[in-house]
Amino acid sequence: MTTPRRRLLLVDDDARNRSLLSRILERNGFEVVEGCDGAEALQLVESTRPALLLLDYEMPDLTGAQVCELVRQHRDPRLASLPIILLTAHSGPEHEIESLEAGASDYVTKPIDTPTLKARVETQLRLAELRDQLQRQNTELEKWQQMHERDLEAASLTQTAILPQRPPPVEGWEVAAHYQPVIQVGGDIFDWLRLRDGGWLFWIADATGHGVSAALLTALTKLLFRHAASDAGSPAEVLRAVNAEFYAIFKGRSFMTAACVTVRGGNDRLLFAGAGHPPLFIARMGGKVETLASQVPPLGILADLACSDDFAHIHPGDTVLLCTDGMFSPCGADDQRLMPDDVPGFFPASSASAGDFLDATVAALAVLHPPPLPDDLAAIALRRLSAPA
Repeated sequence: MTTPRRRLLLVDDDARNRSLLSRILERNGFEVVEGCDGAEALQLVESTRPALLLLDYEMPDLTGAQVCELVRQHRDPRLASLPIILLTAHSGPEHEIESLEAGASDYVTKPIDTPTLKARVETQLRLAELRDQLQRQNTELEKWQQMHERDLEAASLTQTAILPQRPPPVEGWEVAAHYQPVIQVGGDIFDWLRLRDGGWLFWIADATGHGVSAALLTALTKLLFRHAASDAGSPAEVLRAVNAEFYAIFKGRSFMTAACVTVRGGNDRLLFAGAGHPPLFIARMGGKVETLASQVPPLGILADLACSDDFAHIHPGDTVLLCTDGMFSPCGADDQRLMPDDVPGFFPASSASAGDFLDATVAALAVLHPPPLPDDLAAIALRRLSAPA
């Protein structure tokens, strides 16, 4: 298969010069179209679509520099970016500057040295080919970006739809939630469910990754927790059931942290179980903060999860916080990542409601690290209300 000859447009008002240069260029493998002046050059640029334009600087009516300026103003971007080499008998810097300011890609001084001309032509053709390749890649990248943005938008709408939209009516308890992904779609998910015995299950999970894959994983997570809660009652039973199904699907190739609590209206006893998840924080009415820690590795790592329930008594005015590790993802003043023990430092000294407690905590975190945070953040706050008189 032979390589197609690259077409050059050579414009010079001197017929002898044109003939000589045409023979030289054709011997070096180029197809040459000839023009005799600036006006014909503009017509031939349109009709022949050359790969490169060689222009004599000194021509009647329109000089090479003027033709160059007109080509650069062409409405067709491909022609406007055509490589142009000016051929000039002037070697002074003012002519070089004029040529380049007119938009010339390069210039060659007369008398023309054949190896120099060939090298300059080849260089400009290679640069044009690289520009075209880069433009094609940019076009493909823009298409990919548009598709990616559409996928993210669809995933974001899906994830928004599966997140609970309003707090549940739990007798004796007040509930608030916060969700703040790094990008449109995050790997954090939470929900609450009414159990068969009348209690409420609150769960939160942090899946690996962000973006569309994370949205799919969080949708699956919600299905797994809903299915588990229909057959299980305590937090530990729920986590064991979710882990079994998650492991059966991914065979240990994916994992997520998770935690659950159950509460019952009129009862101050809270049950908790966690799998590789940040601890449950209990902000007591008097200012003291206690924690219940996860007891087992994240879900999906082991086929069987030896998980058990922990418990705490929650008194009126106490606030319980379930959160993902986005709560301590920022760095402190010493540029060290925060630890779970640092989280109580963001709690307000007092708050009027579960929502106020959560808002004040997130606001204090934002002072340390303005949004966006380094990681997704999800949180559920539960406040025990005073018993009705």
